[in-house]
Amino acid sequence: MIEKALIGKPEAILLVEFAGEQREDQLRDLGRLVELMGDLGLPGSVVEMPEPGPQAALWEVRKAGLNIMMSMKGDGKPVSFIEDCAVPLEHLADYTQRLTEVFSRHGTRGTWYAHASVGTLHVRPILDMRQDGAEKMRAIAEEASAMVRAYKGAYSGEHGDGLVRSEWVSWQFGPRLTKAFEAIKELFDPENRLNPGKIVRPSRMDDRTLFRFKPGYHGIDYKPALDWSAWNVQNDPRTEQLTAPGSGGDPTGGFAKATEMCNNNGHCRKFDAGTMCPSFRVTRDEIHLTRGRANTLRLALSGQLGPEALTSEAVAQAMDLCVSCKGCKRDCPTGVDMARMKIEVRSARRMSKGLSVRDRLIGDLPAMAPWARRLPWLFNLAWLVQPLMGFAKKRALPKWRHDTFLATTEVDAADATVVIFADTFSNNFEPEILHAARRVLEAAGHRVAVAWPAIGSRALCCGRTYLATGQVDKARDEAERLLEALHPYVQRGVPVVGLEPSCLFTLRDEFLALGLGERARATAENAFLFEEFLAREKKAGRLALDLKPIEQKTALLHGHCHQKAFGAMSAVQEALALVPDLAVKPIDSSCCGMAGSFGYEAEHYAASIAMAELSLLPAVRQADSGALVVADGTSCRHQIADGANRHALHVAQVLDRALA
Repeated sequence: MIEKALIGKPEAILLVEFAGEQREDQLRDLGRLVELMGDLGLPGSVVEMPEPGPQAALWEVRKAGLNIMMSMKGDGKPVSFIEDCAVPLEHLADYTQRLTEVFSRHGTRGTWYAHASVGTLHVRPILDMRQDGAEKMRAIAEEASAMVRAYKGAYSGEHGDGLVRSEWVSWQFGPRLTKAFEAIKELFDPENRLNPGKIVRPSRMDDRTLFRFKPGYHGIDYKPALDWSAWNVQNDPRTEQLTAPGSGGDPTGGFAKATEMCNNNGHCRKFDAGTMCPSFRVTRDEIHLTRGRANTLRLALSGQLGPEALTSEAVAQAMDLCVSCKGCKRDCPTGVDMARMKIEVRSARRMSKGLSVRDRLIGDLPAMAPWARRLPWLFNLAWLVQPLMGFAKKRALPKWRHDTFLATTEVDAADATVVIFADTFSNNFEPEILHAARRVLEAAGHRVAVAWPAIGSRALCCGRTYLATGQVDKARDEAERLLEALHPYVQRGVPVVGLEPSCLFTLRDEFLALGLGERARATAENAFLFEEFLAREKKAGRLALDLKPIEQKTALLHGHCHQKAFGAMSAVQEALALVPDLAVKPIDSSCCGMAGSFGYEAEHYAASIAMAELSLLPAVRQADSGALVVADGTSCRHQIADGANRHALHVAQVLDRALA
């Protein structure tokens, strides 16, 4: 979409939208715009986009622009204090140019965004509020206010007044109205408890005692378990160029700077914000919100919650209901990655306080797997003692299998064109999914190999369970074994295909934070979900898969949180669309609530079910009994089985049914 909307490499883009009752009138106006730009000496400068589909996609790009702008790394950030100034449209170009010159005089530049048509271009200059940002902010505000007043504009055009703007708006209302505001405030709030310092008798906008980065703000000394060096950088406000990773001077190695990416915009409080934030959706409590957690961690990492705060009960409580959905990684405008932060916090707490028996069992699931395959009947008796181990008695634990995929699959094809990564969950609990994927890949003409461990070693694993319990060193060991096994294929450019989203995306995400070097990066670039791989082959014109209609004509699709976070949902729909006459209906849902071991844990059972009841389980219950329910995540399928008594399929199983 971006390529279609651009001509060359412009410094800015103006979206012009025509509205009206008749499409013909709108098309005529669009034609007039093209003529006008030609008359102005700019022929070919208009990209015409009259169809609804591309229009909607372009507006999504526009929304993403704010995310990109606000996700700037380094101490310099776009700061909001004059972004709401509005001037009459005929003065907007002049105002914009003059304000750009103001920024330049103060050694910075502005990030521009929003709606030019009403004279309100939201601009945020890049300032370092730890250093001299407060002084520059006041100086810029003084000049901007004078310009807006000269143009007979408004200092607050849309967003309202608060601690930053109240000092500058009295001239808009005049002395009589300002005194009236003060009288009303004294009458209804004589003790000045409600929003003090806003509009009436405001504080100074550069009073640093009111800032996040107060005088003397600094981070604690902390050596993180994960690599946060990408956040530990400085930026040049004029060019936005970053210094080398690890050069930002953060004593927490970049962890604190990552938490500081949260700018309190509150997007995570919305209920139409995609996946995030499942725990807030069911509790409505700020502590169980991405923003609340980020602020808690920021205060802990800056010493404001006392010594050893990172391993305290207060921080543990804030992180407790985080289901590591990674919704914030995609949906948060500043890209706060709370799932990764939870791994770091659990690692710190483990090193300080040790592990519970339950966490040891969860973490060591890959190590137990060889024994469970030999004695599945014994391990499947765990339901007798699951309440004693801290698991909810209402849950049905996954069943260990003797006929694992690795024990029953065929030999590798010579000169493989694709290699399957058999994750711990699919291999041991649902091997039929891996078998189905192999049959589909072979039916598409691929020579299939499987990633095998070194002789005498147990099956490969991504280390997901170790990461979830804060055992980063053990996760790193698992990652190194897997990378070693995949390396010969990655070197030859053979795609790595995984079936379980949380495991496959560990290769593309957490592996890059474990300090594993070039091998991890190369593997991440070459690793695909099963459906992503098929969609990639189809786009390249290489997919030859002969499928027939199946008995079911409707598929209800629930997306795994990590599929949503990494933009893989379109690939799932493309894969299902390969089945003739199958109508795919995505469920508009957030997290299923199971989230690995989270939903099995006794103290989290109620929250887990509440998350599922928001939309997923009602949608499944209302579905026709003859419809397929499709969910690629093993946790999602178990939640659907427990909560709606429906058996959900992996997309590979659906395609396998349709093989001609």
